[in-house]
Amino acid sequence: MRAKKRKRELLHSFGQIKSEDFFFERINKYHHNKKNNDDVQLLSKKTCHDLDIDDLFTFLDRTCSKVGQQYLYNKLKCIPKKINNRELEEKIINRFISDQNFRLEIQLLLEKLKKSDVYYISSLFQSEHIEAPKWITIVRLLSFTNLLSLLLVPFNPPLAFIILIVFIINIIFHFWNKRNLYQYLGSIPQLLHLRKIATKLYVKKELQIISPDLKKDLKVLHQLRSRMSFFRLEANLQNEMQAVFWGIFEIIKIFFLLEPLLLFGILKRLNCKQQEIENVFCFVGQVDSFQSIASLRYGLKQFCIPNHSTHEIKAENIYHPLIQNCIPNDIHLQNRSILLTGSNMSGKTSFIRSVGINVITGLTLNTCFASNMSFPRMNVYSAIRISDDLLNDKSYYFEEVISIKEMIEHAQKDIPNLFLLDEIFKGTNTIERIAAGKAVLKQLCKKQNIVLVSTHDIELTDMLQEDYDLYHFSEIVNDKNVDFDYKLKKGKLTNRNAIRILEINNYPKEIIDEAITTAKEMDITKRS
Repeated sequence: MRAKKRKRELLHSFGQIKSEDFFFERINKYHHNKKNNDDVQLLSKKTCHDLDIDDLFTFLDRTCSKVGQQYLYNKLKCIPKKINNRELEEKIINRFISDQNFRLEIQLLLEKLKKSDVYYISSLFQSEHIEAPKWITIVRLLSFTNLLSLLLVPFNPPLAFIILIVFIINIIFHFWNKRNLYQYLGSIPQLLHLRKIATKLYVKKELQIISPDLKKDLKVLHQLRSRMSFFRLEANLQNEMQAVFWGIFEIIKIFFLLEPLLLFGILKRLNCKQQEIENVFCFVGQVDSFQSIASLRYGLKQFCIPNHSTHEIKAENIYHPLIQNCIPNDIHLQNRSILLTGSNMSGKTSFIRSVGINVITGLTLNTCFASNMSFPRMNVYSAIRISDDLLNDKSYYFEEVISIKEMIEHAQKDIPNLFLLDEIFKGTNTIERIAAGKAVLKQLCKKQNIVLVSTHDIELTDMLQEDYDLYHFSEIVNDKNVDFDYKLKKGKLTNRNAIRILEINNYPKEIIDEAITTAKEMDITKRS
């Protein structure tokens, strides 16, 4: 009955957003310690912050296991050098969508790896383990002494005194070693579960193609199974608090110093088998990530698989997945960049983020939030959400200068880049902002780079119209309110509504009149 109920729950939740808490400090462990040598770019903290990658992940993540969750999080934040086996991946993803029984069987297996302790499996292949202390030889000697004395005490009763003394010494070593043991009470028992689940998953021929040589890795872990089982027993006792049995078992462990002997023995072996553990971890992670992508797509009203064999960005009905009832837009850039104008809240920044997010999910998850999208393989850099760093005595402008300097350095390389900027150099005065903005934007759009930048400085549209396609967002100002249609329009913004919006919000008449007069005077000065 319980299994049937869980199957019904899984059927209902497929395609739905998770309703659970996300502990990013744990989810990030695998990504933070991974050596991503096969990736062309790791998304920077700045870009992740600008594009709300953690919030995006809470929407994307439909994994069943903590292994899959960590793997998917790393996958989202790492743009690969090459896109291999996409046809294979799509075949497996489509199988999860179309074959309900296959999907449920896999999901039920993966769910056995959803305890919090599973987050720490990655430490077994990403970190060096504790080395055996110098006194380990003494531990072996004490253990052997007690064993020998126990065998001989029926023939020589005075040996019982030696057993008592050695037992007291063993207590010191046993409890001193507890802090070492506790570091692995979560990860090693879960590694046993990982091996067992991976073995069952690998029976499926459709999944064997993911990692053809995994059988060897599973065999290596199987050979360590008996030694690792001790840690599973220890963890269960700690959790279930079976006091009587725990007490007897603890005396036996002290008597023969089993904990330090088994702990450092297995750690030595695990240090030599880190690659095999990682291979098994990644296999299970990949399977769960494919299941997650299948669930994501199943729940979307609109998505597409992007085309990367192109030198232009083209999107139809592109939208931001985190904005409810987001208005879709079309864009077609043929080796050109975009300069966006428009008032605040009109949709400029959201559109820039939409393009950035879709490029990232297209490159990493082969899924875009659009009816059709094509773009080249590129790196993504941003300068959108910048703030003062008061602790390090850095102003807003200085932080922006540093961020854009990094973009300029990346722009010189032969790798295509997508640069996302919101209101460039808005932390400084108007004249220098426009002058510096023009120079920087002309530099960034060279080679194969594409820039999406928003600005309130209409002057830049005239200065950069040879290098940038001009687009804008606009609002409709009525007698009593302001309406936004959030539709991208070609050309630069021509209407001005800022003062009119002040008037709608009942600013004093003298302020409105003076603002209109000053604006007219400035226009006359600019023309002359």
